[in-house]
Amino acid sequence: MDEGERLRISKMLRYEEDLWARGRSYVAGIDEAGRGPLAGPVVAAAVVFPRGVFIEGVDDSKRVRPVRREEIKKTIESEALAVGVGIVHEGEIDRINILQATYKAMRKAVGSLGIQPDHLLIDGRPLPDKVYPQTAVIKGDRLCFSIAAASIVAKVTRDRMMVEYHEMFPEYGFDKHKGYGTKRHVESIRRYGLCPIHRRSFEIKGWTG
Repeated sequence: MDEGERLRISKMLRYEEDLWARGRSYVAGIDEAGRGPLAGPVVAAAVVFPRGVFIEGVDDSKRVRPVRREEIKKTIESEALAVGVGIVHEGEIDRINILQATYKAMRKAVGSLGIQPDHLLIDGRPLPDKVYPQTAVIKGDRLCFSIAAASIVAKVTRDRMMVEYHEMFPEYGFDKHKGYGTKRHVESIRRYGLCPIHRRSFEIKGWTG
């Protein structure tokens, strides 16, 4: 790791370092993937690191190439104290709305860590229930190491699921757009209609059902 990358990671660790210095040993970074797509689940991840971990390339998942994301996810899983994933599928999204589904996925991710966190660092807005002390970090997937790591875990997990869905519903091209409302995706919906993993509560431009 070159000096520039080490400096970047050090800056991203300032949230964790502050909490570690205050005796919070298990700091969980939390982020989600899949709030915006027209199809598929919303996936959240929670990651807890020990003090002193530096992983080259950890960043907002949207700024990391897919192949590199896969590599970094493996390193995250080997270096972290705990990694948890929470998944809420399209039927539940339609029933409770995407915001509540995102909160539920985050809660499930924390619950699957296997350890009890001392503090949560959450991308964007905080969880409405204050079960654990928490800090919401705007643009946290770019500014906070643990949140960025969680964004990579969530993104890779969800992308893999969408590739599997492509095998079931190849006419929609889920392996390419991962369920987002691209021109190709919307055209496929107009041609074939909705498949079982489409979110019925989401508005699809040019589609009346």
